[in-house]
Amino acid sequence: MKSCVLTLLIAAFVSAATPEWTRAHGLYQQTEYKQSLALLEAQPRKDTATLQLMGQDLFMLGEYKRATDAFEKAVALDPNNPKLVHWLGRTYGRRAETANPFSAPGFASKTRQMLERAVELDPTDKDALGDLLDFYLEAPGFLGGGVDKAEELAQMILKQDQAEGHYAQGIVADRKKQYDAAEQQFRRAAELAPRQMGRVLVLARYLANHGRVKESDALFEQAARMAPNSPRVMFDRANAYINEKRDLDVARKLLEQYLKSPLTPEDPPRERAEALLKKLMSIESNVSPIW
Repeated sequence: MKSCVLTLLIAAFVSAATPEWTRAHGLYQQTEYKQSLALLEAQPRKDTATLQLMGQDLFMLGEYKRATDAFEKAVALDPNNPKLVHWLGRTYGRRAETANPFSAPGFASKTRQMLERAVELDPTDKDALGDLLDFYLEAPGFLGGGVDKAEELAQMILKQDQAEGHYAQGIVADRKKQYDAAEQQFRRAAELAPRQMGRVLVLARYLANHGRVKESDALFEQAARMAPNSPRVMFDRANAYINEKRDLDVARKLLEQYLKSPLTPEDPPRERAEALLKKLMSIESNVSPIW
């Protein structure tokens, strides 16, 4: 039995390391999802690694039904792989968001099942924990959501990673409209992880959303110093300015720079930046001239 398992693991690694898969993965990391998918679809044999990457490409392209099919096939081949189960849960979640009212509850239920299973398989996976936290906060009780579940999960995260745990508690506090408590939690998360630019951005966005312009601008500047030319900082800062209808020239320059930057799957998609530019132009067209 052990030799059989070892053989399967080696076969999976060799397959994943083929030049075609490596090239497709590189294209995925550059957000060239269509090109990556084309390479993978041309492969005669679809192993777990290939199916997973195909699913991720399709997910990023918004083809959630096809992504579901790819991830379901991958999970059937490797049912205890937490990453695969998490991706399947994320995809069911997108289908729940885009489905008609009759189909949405079924997809939402599958989302919860897969996310809970992913966390059960790997309780340290921050992405799966974060998605499950969001589900508990967004979904109604009859679909398995609930603030009480979110609070319990936030406590679980806190025991593993204090910075991430305080961030999770901040998300829960914000949902409960306990805004001062939420701010304190986000500040504590940033204090505990002073080198993590993302923690500073979370607080900057939060303060911007609550009209604390000067404080949020100072934090955006801090994040920019921590990670010069970071696409995420450009996007978040431009988004804040557009939502507040101020510094629109700066916002435009930031978005134009963002669209020229090398993006990764972790960055907001280019379509969101293009949508923000359209929103900016709409705001500008509605601004009355000052005589």
